[in-house]
Amino acid sequence: MIDATLSRRGLIAAAGLGAAALLGCSRQPTPPSNGSSGVLKFSIVAPESASSLESYWRPIIADMEKATGLKIEPYIGANYTALVEAMRFKQTHFGWFTNLSGLEAIRRADGEVFARTFDPTGDDGYNSVILVPASSKTTLEDILRCDRTLNFGIGDAKSTSGTLAPKTYLFSPKGIDVQTCFKTLKSANHNTNLVGVANGVLDAGTGNSTSLRLQRERDVERAAKGEPTLGDKVRVVWTSPRLPEDPIVWRKDLDPAVKEKLRQFFLTYAQGEGAEAERQRGLLAKLSIGGFKPADDNHLLRVREMEATENVLEAQRSGDPKRIADARKALDGVKAEEAALQARTGQPVDVN
Repeated sequence: MIDATLSRRGLIAAAGLGAAALLGCSRQPTPPSNGSSGVLKFSIVAPESASSLESYWRPIIADMEKATGLKIEPYIGANYTALVEAMRFKQTHFGWFTNLSGLEAIRRADGEVFARTFDPTGDDGYNSVILVPASSKTTLEDILRCDRTLNFGIGDAKSTSGTLAPKTYLFSPKGIDVQTCFKTLKSANHNTNLVGVANGVLDAGTGNSTSLRLQRERDVERAAKGEPTLGDKVRVVWTSPRLPEDPIVWRKDLDPAVKEKLRQFFLTYAQGEGAEAERQRGLLAKLSIGGFKPADDNHLLRVREMEATENVLEAQRSGDPKRIADARKALDGVKAEEAALQARTGQPVDVN
């Protein structure tokens, strides 16, 4: 919860080009391959900083190399679209995506979901949130007034929790166009929004429950060192319905033997008992990941419903009868797929 936060979802996001260079992503891309050479590039939902990448992902990637016998090179894009484009042009082989960017990878980059994360807390999902400074008197009603007096931080355009969820569940149902609602509208990652709200640069901003929880957990360590904290400087004024966890996506054209090695690693990592499993769970916990479960493209049905719902609401604002009819037809089609899947499995559509 990839809607990551320092975690899936739009994790507290975008390390950007500096992190890319740190992890070797500034090199010229290797020629497209299906992974049979044994060298693969793994794209990672852009985390909060280069140092976080080093401390949280390096040991997991090392475990992945040891278990699979493959050489895994991390690839950090400047934003979610960059990760989709990298897979589209076969500069990467597989990756950890947010739900919305994962959906784009399927549509535009011949991607396929083969696994998804689950949360270590036992609450297998997460929520989009809107934050305001803890010291302010700003309310949700103030935000929805849309009087162009507030500075608002929204997420990356392909962020599930940072952009799609607040638009689908909060703003669009009330007929609000976020582009015209605020004094300024700044698009950034979760961490930037949190910092902006905490420091009063932003009057409000989007984030998600996972990134906020991780920030507050780290604040305990920061406070013990006498370092400034952030989580206690913000408060939540809106919470979305539950969102599904993040997908792991690979290119469909990967060598079958490579796919099986990757599948076995993800589905067995941090599972079972013993000191090694505990060590692995500890590494994943820093990303707010409990482990991985098998999944397929149906994992993204809930996000497709959100997207289709947002399209209907936008069509209604336009007043164009044909656009409205087409959008409603598309939404009905997604809901029919959801109903069929739930009838087959007896499970909610975001659990597979």
